[in-house]
Amino acid sequence: MSGKFAGQVVLITGASSGIGEATAREFAREGAHTVLMARRAELVESLAGELTRDGRRSVAIIGDVNRDGDVERAVDLACKEFGRLDVAVANAGFSVRGRLVDITLDDYRRQLETNVFGVLRTIYAALPELKKTRGRIVLISSWMAVIPTPGGTAYAMSKFALAGLALGLDHELEPYGVSVTNVMPGFVATEIYQVDNRGVRLDAPPQRIPPKWAILAVDKAARQIVSAAHRRQRVRVLTLYAKMAVFTQRHFPRLLRFGIARALKKAGYATAP
Repeated sequence: MSGKFAGQVVLITGASSGIGEATAREFAREGAHTVLMARRAELVESLAGELTRDGRRSVAIIGDVNRDGDVERAVDLACKEFGRLDVAVANAGFSVRGRLVDITLDDYRRQLETNVFGVLRTIYAALPELKKTRGRIVLISSWMAVIPTPGGTAYAMSKFALAGLALGLDHELEPYGVSVTNVMPGFVATEIYQVDNRGVRLDAPPQRIPPKWAILAVDKAARQIVSAAHRRQRVRVLTLYAKMAVFTQRHFPRLLRFGIARALKKAGYATAP
């Protein structure tokens, strides 16, 4: 085996599709053994079988980051099969969409339970082993951790929380040699645009989706994620579009607010119910 992560062991949550699946493929391409955790058994087991080749091994475990003990079982599997854990990628998550007046308190709770507490469960479960290997934690956040948009406040809240968590843990875990990388993707070509607020696949795509030129191919996103993890980079913003938006928010917030308002008006997004 050869590559940036040759012989290392990587745990990825939400590995059955989208960014999780692509990131698993990329880590394997860079020589890593992978432990794949997801709720959809058929998909994650098929991927594990595909990635087991050329001296690399991949194992699948069915689990949900919302259930206490599931991520611990994944870590135990990594130790049993490979004897170590070097990287934990907290990728599992989903998006609740809708204005405050259209969604409920329970919707916000579900969003935070998966996107925040699911990440915390992953970190707590993996950290003891990562301390031994001076390993890496990778959080898959979003550019909405910097730029919340109307109709996405629940999702934005969860990603703001991850940004704060990553910055704080970066200092807390440095004495143990464990790095924390906060990846903030812009628009990536995943099924997040094809499911509803409960994660159920839609019969038809939503009316408002990002323009094709602003969407990053998922394999390209995965390459950047693995590169950021290898460099132990603190923050990586994916796509030029997202980088420009984050820069504008930080330095010219009024200009960005004007741009968002204009785009919403053009799209026919009502300001009142």
